[in-house]
Amino acid sequence: MQSTVPTVVFPVAGLGTRILPATKTLPKELLPLVDRPVIQCGVEEAVASGIDRVVLVTSPNNTMTAAYFEANPRLEDLLEKRGKTDALKAVRAVTTMAEVTTVHQADPLGLGHAVLMAKHAVNDTPFAVALPDDVIDADPPALHQMRDLFDEFAGPVVLVERVPREAVGRYGVIDPIPIRDGVFRVRDLVEKPDPETAPSDLAVVGRYILTPDVFEILEQTGADANGEIQLTDALRQLLANRPLYACELSGVRHDVGTKLGYLKASLYFALTQPDLASPLREYLRSLE
Repeated sequence: MQSTVPTVVFPVAGLGTRILPATKTLPKELLPLVDRPVIQCGVEEAVASGIDRVVLVTSPNNTMTAAYFEANPRLEDLLEKRGKTDALKAVRAVTTMAEVTTVHQADPLGLGHAVLMAKHAVNDTPFAVALPDDVIDADPPALHQMRDLFDEFAGPVVLVERVPREAVGRYGVIDPIPIRDGVFRVRDLVEKPDPETAPSDLAVVGRYILTPDVFEILEQTGADANGEIQLTDALRQLLANRPLYACELSGVRHDVGTKLGYLKASLYFALTQPDLASPLREYLRSLE
């Protein structure tokens, strides 16, 4: 049975300025979390959610991210000759987990513009958008939680997370109408509101399930004061035509686009690995 949401779009054309100089030549989505790059975490989440077609929206000079998902016969032959079967299995799994397509975004002109660049690769079907900076550990996966709501309500879904009231000014925030625990209909979205006037503490975080009619709206959405096309602006216009829903995250989210967030995520996922957890905890205690 074909998934109702067959494709996920990963906007990866950003410059990674918050982690420079590490991202000067290495795309930030390829930074490792223990033994997997950030982008692989997102793709694995999508595949575990029944979404196995990946569209990477990259800058034209970034060939490394797409190459990561391509076969490497020389490496595979070497691993096979040396009897490194576990490593060989892991390497081959990367190349077979999903169908990967690349489209280019010449200039980083906002999330809405990045999504618009994927229009022809997505075709006329519902699709997900996943920001790789948000690495999420959840069971079921975050995109699976959202896809279940999409199937139930047949409408676009955004992922939200409760944040401290003083932090709402860093996010897009929804004005929610509760449906049931963890599920809301969105009355409105406010980008980076003042904490005192914010409609809620439910911030939109890096996952969306959208319908193809959003592309026509994005094509008509003007740039903001920074010259960027914002997805939030398009979603507010979409609200005039159809309901929009929000799924409150049940899981743990890490923002690996910041130095501290990246370090926290690295420790978090290292501590989930049995061969690393004990010696790492011992090392961390020694620092105290």
